[in-house]
Amino acid sequence: MTRKRWAALILVVTLLLTTFSVTGCGKAAAPKVIKIAVAGPMQFIQGQHHWLGAQMAAEEINKAGGVTVGNKKYNIELVQVDTNELLSVDDAASAVEKAITVNKVNAIIGTIRSEASMAIQEVAMDNKTIMMVCGASLPQMAEKVGKDYNRYKYWFRVTPVNATYLVKASMLLLNHVGGVFRKELGIQKPKVAAIIEKAVAGDPLAAAAAKLIPTFGMEFVGVWRPSPTATDLTAELTAIRKAGAQIIYTYFSATAGVPYAKQWGELQIPAASVGINVEAQAKGFMQATGNKGNYEYTLNTYAPVQITPKTLPFYEEFTKRAGQFPTYNAGTYDAIYIYKEAIERAKSLDPEAVVPELEKTNYLSAAGKIVFNKNHDVTWGPGYVTALGTQWQDGKLVAVWPNGWEGITYPGTVDYKLPPWVVSQWKKK
Repeated sequence: MTRKRWAALILVVTLLLTTFSVTGCGKAAAPKVIKIAVAGPMQFIQGQHHWLGAQMAAEEINKAGGVTVGNKKYNIELVQVDTNELLSVDDAASAVEKAITVNKVNAIIGTIRSEASMAIQEVAMDNKTIMMVCGASLPQMAEKVGKDYNRYKYWFRVTPVNATYLVKASMLLLNHVGGVFRKELGIQKPKVAAIIEKAVAGDPLAAAAAKLIPTFGMEFVGVWRPSPTATDLTAELTAIRKAGAQIIYTYFSATAGVPYAKQWGELQIPAASVGINVEAQAKGFMQATGNKGNYEYTLNTYAPVQITPKTLPFYEEFTKRAGQFPTYNAGTYDAIYIYKEAIERAKSLDPEAVVPELEKTNYLSAAGKIVFNKNHDVTWGPGYVTALGTQWQDGKLVAVWPNGWEGITYPGTVDYKLPPWVVSQWKKK
């Protein structure tokens, strides 16, 4: 055979081998994937932020090369699960069960309504599937880990801090406003009403309000419990006005937070509003309330302040992508990174190997340093996740707390402002 023919033969064989190796008999090799179910009420902002936060993390991780599991590379594939949990607990549990059994997801992140999250927790534990909560606050979910570790060890909470800590943090905001009343208005014992949505997570808050508020040197005048999806709170606000309240302590995790704030501003209720209003964390809050939600003061997770070096980059990128400020439900962003790092340390996707690595988490997130306690709950307090107090001032969402609490002031924090109609009503002449 001539040299020319040998060269031609070698070229043909090389081309055939190259084609075979690339196509695998005509089919491109599918990349390995880690499937994560993002579970939330996708028709509402809470679920939408679950999805947007997760999507942002998955895109960043995949672009950077994916997840290394031993000597193999995986991409993250998100499975959107509309739980409809603000309206139906049963829908939530069945939707997640389908994601586990049909979509074969490796983990679940999200959920907001505690009643639904508890039902989802049981489904996940039945299937030994890792579940990372990014919305529901009920302490009992974490307590189950301590009581029956072997069954519930796959459960973790990333955001928010549990309801016990939410009570403490929101009461710190209330005490903050009480101090402003004393200093600026000369009212030494402000009268406080509580308006707390009728939901399981609100029950401990309602009980705590009646007991704790008097210990802050304030007078407690009553508690009102509207539906989480109420559209008219005129009756409650009118009763609060008649009770002579000067401060309203709030808890709204669902949609009722918008009509509450709108009517509070429209009616010029002469009481400062402070506590938890998840809807007030959103960029569209002012528009949704017809610009009547100014001066609403809520516990929050994110704001344009520097909690850690990751806070502002995350906040700005989320806002740019979504056109919205991240609510605490966007903690799915950090949850995915925490899960990724645990997998890489475990060198395995097996939940039995990943859980011990999740328990070792010491992660600097956009919300603070995340360390899980023995019940797999996020640690609250100085040096960890503190949460923020944010207020709408002149149409802008700003951080006003912590501002010196436990020696902590995050760069970018400003002073709290009383609503002007409250000042005109109660300022001593």
